[in-house]
Amino acid sequence: MKKILFIHFIVVLFSIQVFSQVVSTVPIYPYDGTEITIRYNTYACNGVFKNFTGEIYAHTGVMTDKSVNSDDWKHVKTSWAQNTDDTRLTKINDSIYHLTITSSITSYYGVLSNEVVKQMAFVFRNGDGSIQTGNIYVDVYHPSINIKFGEFSTQAIFERNSLQNITVNNIYPVSSDNADSILLYLNDSLIATVLDNNTLTHDLLITGDVNQKLIAKVVCSDLSKYDSLDIFIKEPTYIADIPAETDIGINYINDSIVTLVFLAPYKKFVYLIGDMNDWKILNDYLMNMTPDSSIYWITLSNLEPGKEYIYQYLIDGELRIADPYTDKTSDPNDQDISDNIYPGLIDYPAGKTTEIASVLQTSQEEYKWEVTDFTPPSKKELVIYELLIRDFSANRDIKTVMDSLDYLEKLGINAIELMPFNEFEGNQSWGYNPSFYFATDKAYGTKNDFKKFIDECHKRGIAVIMDIVLNHSYGQSPMVKMYPNNNECGSSGVSSDNPWYNMVSPNPVYHWGYDFNHESEYTKEFIDKVNEYWLTEFKVDGFRFDFTKGFTNTPGDGWNYDAARIEILKRMANKIWEVNENAYVILEHLSENTEETELADFGILLWGNMNNSYNEAVMSYHESGKSDFSNISYKKRGWSEPNLVAYMESHDEERLMYKAKTWGVVTDNYDVTDINTALRRAETAASFFFTVPGPKMVWMFGELGYDISIDYNGRVGLKPIKWDYLKVDERKRLYQVYAALIKLKKENEAFNSSDFSLNVRPALKSIHLNHSDMDVAILGNFDVEEGEIDPEFQQTGTWYEYITGEEIEITDINQNIKLKPGEYRIYTTQKLEKPSLIELP
Repeated sequence: MKKILFIHFIVVLFSIQVFSQVVSTVPIYPYDGTEITIRYNTYACNGVFKNFTGEIYAHTGVMTDKSVNSDDWKHVKTSWAQNTDDTRLTKINDSIYHLTITSSITSYYGVLSNEVVKQMAFVFRNGDGSIQTGNIYVDVYHPSINIKFGEFSTQAIFERNSLQNITVNNIYPVSSDNADSILLYLNDSLIATVLDNNTLTHDLLITGDVNQKLIAKVVCSDLSKYDSLDIFIKEPTYIADIPAETDIGINYINDSIVTLVFLAPYKKFVYLIGDMNDWKILNDYLMNMTPDSSIYWITLSNLEPGKEYIYQYLIDGELRIADPYTDKTSDPNDQDISDNIYPGLIDYPAGKTTEIASVLQTSQEEYKWEVTDFTPPSKKELVIYELLIRDFSANRDIKTVMDSLDYLEKLGINAIELMPFNEFEGNQSWGYNPSFYFATDKAYGTKNDFKKFIDECHKRGIAVIMDIVLNHSYGQSPMVKMYPNNNECGSSGVSSDNPWYNMVSPNPVYHWGYDFNHESEYTKEFIDKVNEYWLTEFKVDGFRFDFTKGFTNTPGDGWNYDAARIEILKRMANKIWEVNENAYVILEHLSENTEETELADFGILLWGNMNNSYNEAVMSYHESGKSDFSNISYKKRGWSEPNLVAYMESHDEERLMYKAKTWGVVTDNYDVTDINTALRRAETAASFFFTVPGPKMVWMFGELGYDISIDYNGRVGLKPIKWDYLKVDERKRLYQVYAALIKLKKENEAFNSSDFSLNVRPALKSIHLNHSDMDVAILGNFDVEEGEIDPEFQQTGTWYEYITGEEIEITDINQNIKLKPGEYRIYTTQKLEKPSLIELP
């Protein structure tokens, strides 16, 4: 008998491929210790790299016996956008790229000696990651007898009286020799045998007891190997409409009864598994199905009031997912969250299940709102403070951000925009990789911590705006996991029957994660429920929606006018205003002005990125109109309403002070790169920012001249938290100037006037506002030399300089005024209270 070097035994119970023609390998069954070539076919299934001609890189790691779920990659070769020679694919022809692992898997990935590699995991991407496939997994085999039951691991669920074709395959990665024999047993009774062959097939009629066991045995020379598979026999699914007054998600009926309603079109059956049944598959927990076969539901009784129960849905006997509508998740990575941030966080049920789970709890402690009738500031008076919880507070949690509200209230802002705080992947993120839309991210605190924060803001007259991502999801999202494409297409990673997502993003230039299909009625309903939930349950005052150019199925980069997208966004806004007529709807749209004009005139607010021109002004680069920031005016854009949320900085742009101190103009007599000089120029920029009519936004610590690059520690990496800036007079003065300008804007109707003009193209710039209350003239020198400017005062008489309190008599409205480099003046015809500022040389 021939010596068997390697046996891999698979029983295929359903026809599910691990990967198909989009990825293949040489050898066909890759194993550690030999050279492996990964063959990627960019044309397969109209993949995202079809017709792509540039460099493709592998973002790759391994799944080992230590991995706790399908996203728990180990020994990842590079950070996301890091490009290295040994992760670059070689172009073979127009459609085929190769990645060759010349060393062993162990050495290539740096696998530890106490780990067993199960799979290699890949995402293929272009150089900056703007084009990417879904997750692709390739099984790894091992040079010893190794048998297993294919996709089902340890348990399979079959319909009673169904006929199941059981196929047993022997796989020899290093040999084509046949096994001596393959034997298949059912409950210790031999039911099938094949000799000198690598395949056994058997039709098995599923009858008898609910719990049964299949045992497979392979005999090779003097070696043999066994594996077992538990069979659970499913009873018929009960068909019934969902109970009255319940909806998709978790429905708390009373202190001991909950009805779970789960939307899962095109699925065959769903079991509830969790703490309530000790994670066992039981027919008592087979969920009812609605007559249209799209919704599954179950009512749980006799729950212990106040007890947390962790649960999942088991779909078609294969896939375990959390409830997409859960307001709290249980994750193996929760162990990394400290008790100070989330006290008493329930332990993940390790050893009982895998993947992220959901949590339900009756008789939850209800938050007692102190402010129940908050009216947010009018849109035209908005001064928004955008912040990332992680990089704003030393403890990196929402409770500590709340401790800083006095600081923000004194600054004068009247709205806080929190970067995404619904559950996202990992515990260190900007939050634009969302996974669960109804749950606050536990790394920032409890949901009542967030409610308390919002309540405290409202007590101070500060609105709270939620930054939320409804353009895409990432792989942890249960709605993504429910409809995998099994890597058949290397596209977005979802199948064509996914109710919520596009299989391939229609935008070939800008796409991330898994693209929502905003034309789907399922998606519309889901988004409306998400928005309503945060408006009612958390009393947020509105939303900033990320990358709304992507809210369309129209092919292209999202720049051109798109009537279909406008209709989608207007519909969403109307649904929001049905819930709260005062809610802010803010879009990060940044598209063709005709479209933005129509949206603005509809009452929607739009982000206005003025970062580049203000940076150029502060650095003192004025040639070819580089420092012209006239587009901060909604009138310049042709809008009839001041619905432009303009900003000099946001989370996405390089910081003004970093660019000034790095690339500012230097002459013999003046040095913009000197931080104190740069800070004074930041005052000048602020005086030409807050005074322009329309809502404004400040990026956190911009009021203190934050001068650390956006790329420090990687673009989305942790940044230093610089509260020590407050000890520096030059920085504290900038804070005071910001506060004075915000006060000026909020308390004087002249800064809401529609009668204003900007002359801001040259280095010497001016703004004029006309109003029945008072006229305003703002003058500033953004040059590096002293200059004279025609003030073009609107009238003769007494004018008052706001910052210094100086009075001047104007007899000639065009009498030039000298300004030192970086100097500014704010003149009004009404005497205003002089702000208290630190005096500097």
